Amino acid sequence: MYEPGQSTPPPSGSYWRLLGLVAVAAVLLSLPFVLVGELPGERWLSAADARAPVFAGVGVLLLATDVLLPVPSSAVGLMLGARLGLGIGFACCWLGLITGHVIGYGLGRLAPGRWAPPAPSAPSLLGVFLSRPLPVLAEALAVSAGATRMPVQHFLASAALGDAVYAAVLSAAGAELLSTGSYLTALAVPLLLIAVAGWVVKRWFGRSASSPRL
Repeated sequence: MYEPGQSTPPPSGSYWRLLGLVAVAAVLLSLPFVLVGELPGERWLSAADARAPVFAGVGVLLLATDVLLPVPSSAVGLMLGARLGLGIGFACCWLGLITGHVIGYGLGRLAPGRWAPPAPSAPSLLGVFLSRPLPVLAEALAVSAGATRMPVQHFLASAALGDAVYAAVLSAAGAELLSTGSYLTALAVPLLLIAVAGWVVKRWFGRSASSPRL
């Protein structure tokens, strides 16, 4: 059962290996923009054309299924910000992320425990909040939170806040950097956030494992 503050340390070095994989993925995603030299054009970046709602819906759907499929959420969030602007891009990005969190939590509540991915047996609220930028771990913690019966209102509050921070960073970077041609800088923003979140989570898990909580 869920106990607030309870946690176990993640495997040593797993965050840095994960960060390396994400860095490689980001480089590969940036290559088309570097080779072409620009995004598909001003019309493509318009939030008012007829295809903008379709783009928004597809982006939300991709982020929502991130818990089940290897969707690069950082790339999707950046593109939503670049294509739809900061406000609408943020709303779509946040909606997709929180939907994915809810799906993961629901799967944890309904699915047998053996189906759940490796994760702390009882994730804390801070762990759920900090893990959103971290691929695999965020989804694993959502499933684990459901499987260990974390109170749904606590989970939703922590997940919604973490998703809001992540969505704000991605949509702002997309709107202000990706749409103006600063592709590598825009891609570096989520990587920096992943690195910071991974370092904080690693330090926090390590400290909580070696000292009692108050």
